[in-house]
Amino acid sequence: MRRLRGIAGPFASGTGGAWRYKEEERTEASESFSGSYNDEERCVCAGYDNGDVKLYDLRTNQIRWETNVRNGICCLDFDRKDIQMNKLVAATLESQFKLFDMRTYHPKEGYESLTEKAHKSTVWTCKHLPQNREIFMTGGGNGSINLYKYSYPAQRVIKDSEGLEKGVMGTCELLNSRTFSTQPINSFDWNAEKEGLCVFGSFDQCVRVGIVTKLNTV
Repeated sequence: MRRLRGIAGPFASGTGGAWRYKEEERTEASESFSGSYNDEERCVCAGYDNGDVKLYDLRTNQIRWETNVRNGICCLDFDRKDIQMNKLVAATLESQFKLFDMRTYHPKEGYESLTEKAHKSTVWTCKHLPQNREIFMTGGGNGSINLYKYSYPAQRVIKDSEGLEKGVMGTCELLNSRTFSTQPINSFDWNAEKEGLCVFGSFDQCVRVGIVTKLNTV
């Protein structure tokens, strides 16, 4: 597996930073990195408390794409970091998350997206399953975690009246939900080697380790 060599981090001041390093023995990637499918492409996506989502091209140091989802961003997660951009989930305030199809860009409408209600509270975190990028987990302000599956449409790309390609969204299905705390679940991560093994933290100052079974059947 090719090693990604970079770190990105947000700051409370509204700025962000990205660094590259040369240690070949270490394999680290920020959650917001994407497009690292060769030695040239490098993108990082940043979300802001005013609802802005901005995709930065680290080669040219320019904004490649930006939009506003009308609610403050709590977490961003690409389904994979080492392929061409495919899907992006944005967890937000107001009990919502937004899923973007990042494969096809329309010059006027941008990337297609869908919005889902979740947790009846702030959606604090989101994380795709490493072994199956169509499955992802969200953590909510009501102390619950939700497991979702994204299904692609029969046709992912169509042409508009002007002959320009635009993406087509699929559907998002809630597979399961479980409440673990009276406080928000603000962090979640999957184990990269053991499918279904996960760890998540909450505002009750507890770190929990869990296992999600039968993921290979969905």
